[in-house]
Amino acid sequence: MLSFRAMNNANFNNAARPPEPGDNKWARKLGPVGPIAVLAAKGKVLLAALFKLKFLLSFVAFIGIYWAAFGMKFGIGFAALILIHEMGHFIDIKRRGLPAEMPVFLPGVGAYVRWQALGVALETRAAISLAGPLAGFFAALACAALWWQTGNPLWAALARVGAVLNLLNLIPVWVLDGGQAALALSKTERVVLLTACLALWLVLGENMFFLVALGAAYQVFFAGDLPAHPSRATTVYFVAVLTALGVMIRLMPGQGMR
Repeated sequence: MLSFRAMNNANFNNAARPPEPGDNKWARKLGPVGPIAVLAAKGKVLLAALFKLKFLLSFVAFIGIYWAAFGMKFGIGFAALILIHEMGHFIDIKRRGLPAEMPVFLPGVGAYVRWQALGVALETRAAISLAGPLAGFFAALACAALWWQTGNPLWAALARVGAVLNLLNLIPVWVLDGGQAALALSKTERVVLLTACLALWLVLGENMFFLVALGAAYQVFFAGDLPAHPSRATTVYFVAVLTALGVMIRLMPGQGMR
């Protein structure tokens, strides 16, 4: 009984005090639509939490697939490489002040970062597209450094696979990062990209560059939608990331994805 009375007194005292500023202030100002505005604000917080949960759940499922297929160490390492690639996109988007969601992973397929590209300049979109493979190169470089330091072949395998996947992602077709980056290149710059791919294929002896060259040839001879202004910065960026990944693959033991 005492606890019940104390609760009632507390409720009475709270009722006697004026409402604290916050959501109620906005509810009063907005009148009948005030409660809707408050619910929308709370819903935004809930939606952000759900997106974070989607990121975590999809990443755990992604790890599980590759853990089951290749073992714990390689599975976790491989998932971490994909995460670093996607975070390269995410961080580059956020540092430009653009809205973006945390990466979502599709087990057995890949991952993506959802963001609003409408109204964003082609050169900026190209830089965001190339930021993922650049981050992937640094992740592969870290694995290579660990291999050189420890001699553990696991790190060499992760370095090679990470570099190969990022290189294949630069094939300039469809929705791949290379395809999005190529949209900012003029006809002449696409010819430069094609020439660079062929040169890297001949110098490094990695047949994967022939696939990238085929995509570049498609951009030269068949793709339309050329930009109004050339983007030399994108061309240099594109070729630099291709070269870095090619050198990484060449230095790692193995062949192809093996």
